[in-house]
Amino acid sequence: MKQKVSRVLRYVALGLVVGLLAAACTPEEAEPPHIGLLLPELATARYETQDRPAFEAAVRELCPECRVTSRNADGDAAVQSGQVDELIAAGMTVMVLDPVNSAEAAPMVEKAQDAGIFVISYDRLVANADLDYFVSFDGVKVGELQAEALLEAGGGEIVLINGSPDDNNAVLFSEGAHLLLDTSSIAGIALEYDTPRWDYSISRTSMQDALATLGNDGFDAVLAANDGIAASVIDVLEEAGLDPAEIPITGQDAELDAVRRLLTGEQFMTVYKPLDDLAAAAAELAVILGRGESTEPGFVVNAVNNGFMDVDGVLLDPIAVTVANIADTIVADGFWPVAEICAGETASACAEAGLQ
Repeated sequence: MKQKVSRVLRYVALGLVVGLLAAACTPEEAEPPHIGLLLPELATARYETQDRPAFEAAVRELCPECRVTSRNADGDAAVQSGQVDELIAAGMTVMVLDPVNSAEAAPMVEKAQDAGIFVISYDRLVANADLDYFVSFDGVKVGELQAEALLEAGGGEIVLINGSPDDNNAVLFSEGAHLLLDTSSIAGIALEYDTPRWDYSISRTSMQDALATLGNDGFDAVLAANDGIAASVIDVLEEAGLDPAEIPITGQDAELDAVRRLLTGEQFMTVYKPLDDLAAAAAELAVILGRGESTEPGFVVNAVNNGFMDVDGVLLDPIAVTVANIADTIVADGFWPVAEICAGETASACAEAGLQ
């Protein structure tokens, strides 16, 4: 039976820094930690372009001799279960798991725990499982930021297109949006849809159904759960002869194309989540667990209930981004460089926005 270490994550007011006591690996260690990073899908670009490289780089910096094995399940829970089995057999000592299906990933956690492996639930919370830690962004806050942006844009009748119902984060995004929209005196939800498996062909069909039901002038805004959904919505609106610049549309993840759409006016806002901070926090914690090191006492942690237990962890703060604060957020953090944002057709819009 493995022994859990003491609580290790300090929640800082800005939600951007995690302090941990790290110790150098000793030369006599014959078996350095083997950390497994299991990511859920490829439909959302961030997992391979941001999370994985940031996590791997952070581990290399903290513990060069540590071994990291990364896998992506491409939206298939059965594939992810097989990847967990593979890494258990390969001697994984710490598993950092972003589940395809939050509600059905508990057996994977149980297998890892039975093998003496520490488990960090990353990004998405695994439900009803005995977890060591949870590292993520505040999902309810994401939905609140999206709804708040649409209320500031005037509210009205809103088409709400959620993410995948088997993703606990998507449930939290929707919860946050409803907290504001259900009590608003200037806005209402005209229609609401889910997007199983974050399949953007489904969100595209949802927007087509909304137009068929409400008509081209029967709604005022679209709360799209992420940038991929936003892109599918914009395609449908343009095919219907509507100008998306006249219809506020939200997003999330600050994908490169979405940031460009902010500049051209096609998308109203996105939610930026500093993934380097998230990945660094998870990597630092994984190294500490893998080494079996003690941590400083007195750290303040967030506790999140997953239906089985209160899980120690940290929730970082997401940031609402519009064209007005791209420079102060995404560019300032180095998330996307100006040269990439302003390439090609976006150059003139960048110049107008003062983004140089």
